[in-house]
Amino acid sequence: MGYFAHESAIVDDGCTIGEGTKIWHFSHIMSNCVLGENCNIGQNVVVSPDVILGNNVKVQNNVSLYTGVVCEDDVFLGPSMVFTNVTNPRSGVNRRGQYSKTTVKKGASIGANATIVCGHDIGEYAFIGAGSVVTKHISAYALVVGNPARQIGWMSEYGHRLNFDESGFAICPESNDKYELIDNQVRKI
Repeated sequence: MGYFAHESAIVDDGCTIGEGTKIWHFSHIMSNCVLGENCNIGQNVVVSPDVILGNNVKVQNNVSLYTGVVCEDDVFLGPSMVFTNVTNPRSGVNRRGQYSKTTVKKGASIGANATIVCGHDIGEYAFIGAGSVVTKHISAYALVVGNPARQIGWMSEYGHRLNFDESGFAICPESNDKYELIDNQVRKI
């Protein structure tokens, strides 16, 4: 076993858990999950069946990842953020098998207490502000806040806000990486 699970954590049969991953107090990893290498699963986290996490995913305390969620490498999920998996839930109506898929792309960060309504993907290196409610797809590198979440800018891969000049170019102050804005899409150059 190349991962750590606290004695209070429950890991169901049929899971694949990568080397160096840590699963903390009172968390439940359900059957057929795939957790990559060097993930950190905080306290009181539930990972539902068939969820897939890439490498180096950080899941903070009190997060539930429901069936249909896929997080690529280097994703950050802030404390108590929420994924949904049914668009029109009713207690008296069984909608198992109608779960919508949500993909969080490489390097994206989702802030504390944010809600991601199912079926809306989060682009690479996007940044979802704390408390935001995502009701549509989010572009790569987008910075979004509010309810419903609206874009207020762009973020670098290092988590710095990008300020584009009149020619459509920006430089990350920490890494000196260059970015280009074309047709309201950002790409690293």
